[in-house]
Amino acid sequence: MKKLNKVQSIVYMIGGLLMVAGAGASVFGWAGAPYIYAIGAVAFTSMQLMQTYEGNNLTIRRLRRILVVSDILFLLTAVLMFAARGNIFGLSQIVYVQYVYNKWIGMLLLAAIIQIYAIHRLDYELGKEAKKR
Repeated sequence: MKKLNKVQSIVYMIGGLLMVAGAGASVFGWAGAPYIYAIGAVAFTSMQLMQTYEGNNLTIRRLRRILVVSDILFLLTAVLMFAARGNIFGLSQIVYVQYVYNKWIGMLLLAAIIQIYAIHRLDYELGKEAKKR
């Protein structure tokens, strides 16, 4: 895996912290929370996408694709956080509440679970690959 430099690592960590802060503040109803989360999500996912894998291990390539799916879910969570503030899609009230309102919580949970699984397995597989060398 391509390593991040020091600045990229700092942006990666700050992005993750902003995501946590934005999600936490959103639970308390703060109006600026989606903006904080969105900035963090863009920073986090962009730095994670910069970590590429150039090897031939199919398991690691699969895990990288899983991380990309998780990153997309993190970004969609930001969109749903903004959508939960008002019916920006122009849907009927019933459809809006049924499919959009506060569904960002489930998407964030799904993305976080996928991220934890993939990072844990990726670390294990990279360790195995390093031992082979």
